[in-house]
Amino acid sequence: MTLHSRYQDETDKSAKPSYYYSPPLNVSVAFPQATPASNFPPSASDYYQFGDLLRPEEQDVLKKVRECMEKEVAPIMAEYWEKAEFPFQIVPKLGALRVAGGTIKGYGCPGLSLTASCIAISEVARVDASCSTFILVHSSLAMLTIALCGSEEQKQKYLPSLAQLKTIACWALTEPDYGSDASSLKTTATKVEGGWILEGQKRWIGNSTFADVLVIFARNTTTNQINGYLVKKGSPGLTATKIPNKIGLRIVQNGDILLKKVFVPDEDRLPGVNSFQDTSKVLAVSRVTVAWQPIGISMGVYDMCVRYLKERKQFGAPLAAFQLNQQKLARMLGNIQAMTLVGWRLCKLYEEGKMTPGQASLGKSWITLTARETAALGRELLGGNGILADFLVAKAFCDLEPIYTYEGTYEINSLVTGREITGFASFKPASTSQRSRM
Repeated sequence: MTLHSRYQDETDKSAKPSYYYSPPLNVSVAFPQATPASNFPPSASDYYQFGDLLRPEEQDVLKKVRECMEKEVAPIMAEYWEKAEFPFQIVPKLGALRVAGGTIKGYGCPGLSLTASCIAISEVARVDASCSTFILVHSSLAMLTIALCGSEEQKQKYLPSLAQLKTIACWALTEPDYGSDASSLKTTATKVEGGWILEGQKRWIGNSTFADVLVIFARNTTTNQINGYLVKKGSPGLTATKIPNKIGLRIVQNGDILLKKVFVPDEDRLPGVNSFQDTSKVLAVSRVTVAWQPIGISMGVYDMCVRYLKERKQFGAPLAAFQLNQQKLARMLGNIQAMTLVGWRLCKLYEEGKMTPGQASLGKSWITLTARETAALGRELLGGNGILADFLVAKAFCDLEPIYTYEGTYEINSLVTGREITGFASFKPASTSQRSRM
């Protein structure tokens, strides 16, 4: 019997051939010379002793988040990344860390310094970038919008359960036709008796497929300005479906949101969002927090590479003994020191009330660019294992790509900084009529 006929015979019996289901070897058996990331490596990247700059309470946040991530998330992250599914069983453990809500004071929120909040995000990202995005969307975007732009009643109603991760939120600004040009969004909000009718579509919205509360931005049809609304899960006319086939942040459940005559009562309109500029109050903080994701990812990549190169042997010696590999490690380590110190300075500027949007944008754009180089070097160092999620680096390499793009692409953030240092806005090309006169 030929292989084809055997396969055809078994499929005719509504069953795939037995050899099709041969289970893969456990990675520790298949490759015993190096330890996979499910047993996460110790931290080795704080070469300039950045930890000494942290206050005791910030050091405590670092330690408790690191312990939780290494113990609870590291053993399962490759499996869920491969399946592109979210591990809901870790949500109570993340909630117990008391970092959701970050800098928000009161309403059951932790009231952390921005430095502590960013350290928490980086420690989550060090082990798994998707989990850090889950927290960031929930906390630094959705919760912060409610805290900065919501009414007192809205804060009391929503923030306490969100802070404990008993309910989950998402933040819906981006649309299919408007990504970088988000201020041109066309989802509409029409005033009716007792509330508003929302019509439109959102895309790439993290947490949206299971969020209990959706922060939706829409254009007021009367004023033509952007307003914000709190939409509850299960509202008639609301659907959120998962975007498949991603190569990065696969654990994050990004979704397409459809709004078809969704009624939102007056009490769920965010009174502090009356123009697109009001979203910048949130984005200024979240952009700093996002910058700490690639810092954490780079730390995890470096930690993994150091252990791997010490364990893996070729030509009768550990890979760590080769000059070219040491040069790459040193370059990665230098990148991490620089990224960390830029991120730390951004936090301090914000806490002192001195940070500008251009500074936040420069931090996010430069740090993500540098992290991409760091992950690429790590991918080279691991050779063939550098394309396996089991050894973290390949997963981190892919996860950095959406982070490089979201919360403002590298180019858009560069232009925010460019506008601030030159006084000229260059986001839009000159009009056709202007070009014709040149």
